[in-house]
Amino acid sequence: MSTELPERESMEFDVVIVGAGPAGLAAAIRLKQRAAAGGQDISVLVLEKGSEVGAHILSGAVVDVSGISALLPDWRDDPGNPFRTPVTDDRFYFLFGKTGIRLPNVLLPPLMHNHGAYAVSLGNVCRWLAQKAEALGVEIYPGFAAAEVLHDEAGRVIGVATGDMGVKKDGTPGTNYQRGMALLAKYTLFAEGARGSLTKRLIARYRLDNGCEPQKFGIGIKELWEVAPERARPGLVQHSFGWPLGAGTGGGSFLYHLENNQVAVGFVVHLNYENPYLSPFEEFQRFKTHPLVRDTFEGGRRVSYGARALTEGGWQSVPKLVFPGGALIGCAAGFMNVPRIKGSHNAVHSGILAADAAIEAIAAGRAQDELSAFETGWRGSAIGRDLNPVRNVKPLWSKFGTLLGIGLGGLDMWMQTLFGVSPFGTLRHGKTDADCLKPAARFQPIAYPKPDGKLTFDKLSSVFLSGTAHEEDQPVHLRVLDPDLQKISELEVFAGPSVRYCPAGVYEWINEPNAGPRYVINAPNCVHCKTCDIKDPNQNIDWVVPEGAGGPNYPNM
Repeated sequence: MSTELPERESMEFDVVIVGAGPAGLAAAIRLKQRAAAGGQDISVLVLEKGSEVGAHILSGAVVDVSGISALLPDWRDDPGNPFRTPVTDDRFYFLFGKTGIRLPNVLLPPLMHNHGAYAVSLGNVCRWLAQKAEALGVEIYPGFAAAEVLHDEAGRVIGVATGDMGVKKDGTPGTNYQRGMALLAKYTLFAEGARGSLTKRLIARYRLDNGCEPQKFGIGIKELWEVAPERARPGLVQHSFGWPLGAGTGGGSFLYHLENNQVAVGFVVHLNYENPYLSPFEEFQRFKTHPLVRDTFEGGRRVSYGARALTEGGWQSVPKLVFPGGALIGCAAGFMNVPRIKGSHNAVHSGILAADAAIEAIAAGRAQDELSAFETGWRGSAIGRDLNPVRNVKPLWSKFGTLLGIGLGGLDMWMQTLFGVSPFGTLRHGKTDADCLKPAARFQPIAYPKPDGKLTFDKLSSVFLSGTAHEEDQPVHLRVLDPDLQKISELEVFAGPSVRYCPAGVYEWINEPNAGPRYVINAPNCVHCKTCDIKDPNQNIDWVVPEGAGGPNYPNM
């Protein structure tokens, strides 16, 4: 693109929030609540890259409502609230190939119990929170992707810029070209979710991860089904680990019965797996064929599909959260509780804490400094009390495998519940997920069964159900930094794992006559899961935001 770009138009706000997920919307609501209580007039903007609030939200989800109750104490009195299905039956299984063992609930630490939680669409929770925010005067701009962090000469964050619109695939301005907006703020809160593209750059620029363990991730793949009425059991929540994954690969499943004969089924694979031939998507399809699962879907139909990375590092992987002019909140900060497979409650709590720090700073006449109260307060808050007791579950699982690792993790949680101490102290994660992948020569290819089109499916028909859409004539937002390295290493050493770890069929290696293998990136298929940015063994793929409103359009995921 020409270097002579038109000037950006700019708008100023007290607080700009990047991402309309639970954390971002909670922060916006809390800012307005505190401002009203203190007689302040504060302007708050929330940017959302999805076509609407909730379009990019994907989670199981069984929601611990402690965060919602802290933010909106009277939420149960709202007839429009989305929490319709309380958990009434909570089950946990260890699966073998043809059978499974149910773990007695009495053996599970109290924090693992789901009674009091709700099975719900997190996308619909965010839509409801957005209504609350707008009623308080928050401005929400859906369809605008924050593409750049803006800094002043002193290196402070002064806001963000939205991506340019109408840029052609070759990088030149098209006939409908429009320069992005500069959105300036006293404080900017980043609530992008796991592996946010701006969050990644902020962590690197300000060295926020100095002194903490590498962040760990999983990929969660989900389908929403409408099942036969006789198969529906609203309030049943079922989790499992074990088959189809081997003992050395972490992960597990969820099966949540919602209202209106809907069932959410999903599978999480920890991205520290070693075998480059493993396909999380195919493992999920295999899981649905288990005798304890498949009968649920007999006579039903699949209505939606999606995938998203999730943070799994926990307590010891949370980076420094503040920097001059802003803060990280929600899953951008890494607040998911791995054994509970829950993060939205901590996301809401983090939004509240960051908003409290920001409103107090603004009231004191401050701007674009560090919100130190947020940084010093979160470990002693509800977030810290949730994450600290489970801090060793993930590293124990990674080190000792599923069966022994889960057992030791359970013992550790019980010791902390009963005695307040851990026999393991605080364990380290060690490698990044990218560094965990081993060369293909150490493994045999995995022969996955072909989909039957009724219970199991292929990637392309699945992506169709995600409603994914991108402007075709735009630069590819999946940037391969060194194409030669991709061939020499990703293909020749690791056998092209991107073809398998991507749940949307974005990547292909195509052998062309007389030319050899060619790397093809089907960017319009991308469901914004970010797995490629995390798992590429050379960190050679950089995920950046596409043109605003691009990506999946989840109706109720």
